[in-house]
Amino acid sequence: MAGPRRRRGRPGLPDAGPLGADIGSFRLHLAAEGKAARTVQGYTSAVRWFAAAYLLGQAGKTSWEQVSGQDIEQWMVQLLDRYSAAYASIQFRALRQFFKWLATEDQIPDPMDRLRAPRVAAREVPVFTSVELSALEKTCHGSTFAARRDAAIIAVFQATGIRLSELAGIRYHPGDPARSDLDLHAREIRIAGKADKPRTVRIGHQAARSLDRYLRARARHPQAWRPTLSLPGGRALPSSSQTCVCVPPMGLPTLQARRSMMLLFWVMVDAVSVSP
Repeated sequence: MAGPRRRRGRPGLPDAGPLGADIGSFRLHLAAEGKAARTVQGYTSAVRWFAAAYLLGQAGKTSWEQVSGQDIEQWMVQLLDRYSAAYASIQFRALRQFFKWLATEDQIPDPMDRLRAPRVAAREVPVFTSVELSALEKTCHGSTFAARRDAAIIAVFQATGIRLSELAGIRYHPGDPARSDLDLHAREIRIAGKADKPRTVRIGHQAARSLDRYLRARARHPQAWRPTLSLPGGRALPSSSQTCVCVPPMGLPTLQARRSMMLLFWVMVDAVSVSP
């Protein structure tokens, strides 16, 4: 599958040519509906890729009215040949939202009206065993800033099961509760979930103690002014433009798993941090 042609000056954005105007209108619609920025980006990127790589690049179609259900099916076949069924299903659902909106707005037939998303087989998600978790915790023993921070991160993950991006986005300001998501004495953390929906999670005494030990070290950190609870330390903070594909897979040595987890975590922190 040939890669989509790129717009000059906007790296990573495929050129949808005459089909791009409607994609821009779709973006405005999603934003007006209050969709999260990542959702808007995901939906519009999927539509733009389909337009540039298949409609313009292969089918030679220059208007949305020309799109048929067979075009969608052909595109899904190509995606399934190169990617997982789960990924193809995500692309399918993004296109479905676009064509549903377009049919309502412009009163044209919806080419996806009778189509079904690619079937995704349920897969068991691997998790750390209690032995692996204990070994991972032991790699964080110590009184250094990095050891206390990493121990607190792992403790919060264990206590709450929150997403990596949610943990990276936790705010902290010791003198202003309105700008802090952490209430250590109540053992509560305010989380901004998917679509920025707020919720509060509870932590146990062990996680609270790990956080307390980290906060005492954090107060002495040269970047304690940052608004995020977690701060860099022990290695250079990566650029937000980096792409990290490493995760802590089962069976890795615990120290390598910890480093893998921390690298992915710091990419997320860097992405949500507010620069001075």
